Amino acid sequence: MSRIRLPAALLLLLCPTAFSQSAAIPAPAAQYTPDGAMLRPDRYREWIYLSTGFDMSYNPAMRMGQHLFNNVFVNPEAYRAYLAAGTWPDKTVLVLEVRGAMDKGSINKAGQFQGAEIMGLEVHVKDVARFAGQWAFYSFDSERPAKMIPQSEDCYSCHTRHAAVDTTFVQFYPTLLPVAQARGTLSASYKSDLAESEHK
Repeated sequence: MSRIRLPAALLLLLCPTAFSQSAAIPAPAAQYTPDGAMLRPDRYREWIYLSTGFDMSYNPAMRMGQHLFNNVFVNPEAYRAYLAAGTWPDKTVLVLEVRGAMDKGSINKAGQFQGAEIMGLEVHVKDVARFAGQWAFYSFDSERPAKMIPQSEDCYSCHTRHAAVDTTFVQFYPTLLPVAQARGTLSASYKSDLAESEHK
């Protein structure tokens, strides 16, 4: 029996997934310049929203001078992996977006809402091959790429000592904390903090 040879154009119509799969591969959530600076992840608001903190501070002596909202987002691939395992996979990127609180605008008569201006943008990223401690912090004050915050800074030791899961403050993300509790992935340091606070 002779084999029927289909035109190449028809083959593309019959099997489009061979090409669409490669075209659909998402860009890495974290991208870097050749010298190691991180490019600002401008499309993070299309990621998974985790929570918003209001006037949060880990230092009781800190005074911000105004009310602030902190919005947290994570890349979708990391979110799905976390839901399955209760911990973060390699290449996780968490973005903390800071916006000022507004109390006057439009029909608002009470309470506060978020302002349009982004007052700060911080990134917590996991990359086992790139960072000695697996995780690193970046802080953006403009559109320009940001250098990694040195590992000698307090943010690293604070997250190591107090984070609920894998150096991240999952204890402040209400939809993720129950996952860690169910998976048994809460850190010993967080459990110690929790026990101490309950006895005060």
